[in-house]
Amino acid sequence: MMNNHPHPDNPPGMMRCFLLMLLLGGAFDGNAARPPQAALPYRADLIRNARLVWGLNAPVADFAAQIEHESGWQPGITNRIGAQGLAQFMPATAYWISQRVPGLNSREPFNPAWAIRALVSYDRWLWQRVRAADDCERMAMTMSAYNGGLGWVQRDRRLAESQGYDGSRWFDSIERVNAGRRVSAWSENRHYPRRILKSLAPRYRSWGGASCV
Repeated sequence: MMNNHPHPDNPPGMMRCFLLMLLLGGAFDGNAARPPQAALPYRADLIRNARLVWGLNAPVADFAAQIEHESGWQPGITNRIGAQGLAQFMPATAYWISQRVPGLNSREPFNPAWAIRALVSYDRWLWQRVRAADDCERMAMTMSAYNGGLGWVQRDRRLAESQGYDGSRWFDSIERVNAGRRVSAWSENRHYPRRILKSLAPRYRSWGGASCV
C-alpha cells in the first residue's frame, strides 16, 4: 500500500525549497557561464585581431576575460590612476606600443578597435619573453606582466627559484613570493591572473581557446 504521508525528515515545504534552490542555482550558473551583454558587440573584432596576432588557435577566451576584468567592456572609462579604454592602457604604455606595432600608431586607447588590437599585441609581446611549464602557467605570467610589468615577473621568478620554488610555474610557485612590491600592488597582481584565467575565461569558451580551462 502506498504511504501518502511525508517522511518526517523530508517535509513538503523543505522539498519545495530544495527544488527551488536547484532551479535557481542552475539559472545563476547559466548566466555566469555566458558572456555579459556588453561584450557581444566586440566579439567579432576580438576574434579577428586575436587570430591575426596569435594565429588560428589564439586563446580568445583569455583575452575576453582580461578585457572584462580591466574595463567591464566599457570603452570610455579612465581609472583612478589614468589607465584608459577597454584595455586600460596607461598613456605611456599606449605611446610605447604605438611606436612598435604597425596599425597602432594612431594611439587611440578609447577606440575599441585600437584597444583590442593593442591588448592582444602587448600580450603577445609579453608571452614571447616568458618561459613556463605549460601554456596555462605561461599565460599567467603574461597576465601578471601586463598588470604589473615584465621586470617584476622576472624578479619574482629569480626570488622564487632561490627559495626552492619551480620557476617554470606561476600558480602556487612564483605567485607566492614578493620581490619588493608594496603589499597592495602585489596582492592585486596575484589576483589578476587567477580571476582572468580561472574565473572569467570559462564564460568565453564559445569564442575560442582558453589556456587554463
